[in-house]
Amino acid sequence: MIVVKVGGSEGINLDAVCRDVAALVKEGQELVLVHGGSHETNLLAEKLGHPPRFVTSVSGYTSRFTDRETLEIFEMVYCGKVNKAIVERLQGLRVNAVGLSGLDGRLLEGRRKESIRIREGGKRQMLHGDYTGTVEQVNTPLLRLLLDNGYLPVVTPPAISYQSEGINVDGDRAAAAIAEALGATDLVILSNVPGLLRDFPDERTLIPHIEQARAEEAMAFAEGRMKKKVLGAVEALEAGVGRVIFADGRIETPIRAALAGRGTVIA
Repeated sequence: MIVVKVGGSEGINLDAVCRDVAALVKEGQELVLVHGGSHETNLLAEKLGHPPRFVTSVSGYTSRFTDRETLEIFEMVYCGKVNKAIVERLQGLRVNAVGLSGLDGRLLEGRRKESIRIREGGKRQMLHGDYTGTVEQVNTPLLRLLLDNGYLPVVTPPAISYQSEGINVDGDRAAAAIAEALGATDLVILSNVPGLLRDFPDERTLIPHIEQARAEEAMAFAEGRMKKKVLGAVEALEAGVGRVIFADGRIETPIRAALAGRGTVIA
């Protein structure tokens, strides 16, 4: 079992990702594809006059502040435009893909954080009205039902809260939760950089391998949203996933390259 998370940043080669997924599935590889859509969400939010607001928590993690209007824009892009574009590509490659958000069948479930503590302008603040959370439960039987009957799940945030509200969850950590639930051997996280860089953004400083026991030390090299990717990797490894690979989603055959060790392998 392989779980592939493809980011939503600008520059990702979705056509190449889908071709790679299709080839692997046709070879008999069990796979779940998880995706983001941050760049498209930012563009639509600007057009709708509700520009994105990114905040940094007191623990140093950067995330999108998600009020109700932002959540609705998020759903339009992630569950609508991006999810269905990927499903359409895969269907065109003769892969019977099924697009699902974490809301559907309570696939991804967790607790809503109604307020978050942030650091802004050197001061600590409390923001209320936030619709974010963390995946705590995965509906594994639903995924297995699809996989066992020849379907490829294409999964996207948001998740659903225990009070049945949509919640924005980090896609990398959601992919880690899915990898744990399915007992995946590999979690491949594709983004618009070749892996974890010792000196961001210099791509020549790629860190090719990190021992699992020292995975948390990698946080020192993670910039911005990469911190959440490292956090997701640590969570996946601690839960028994065989290895996590940060790899380049801009190239041809990005998944095969990752599985061959091109990128940052944490194991």
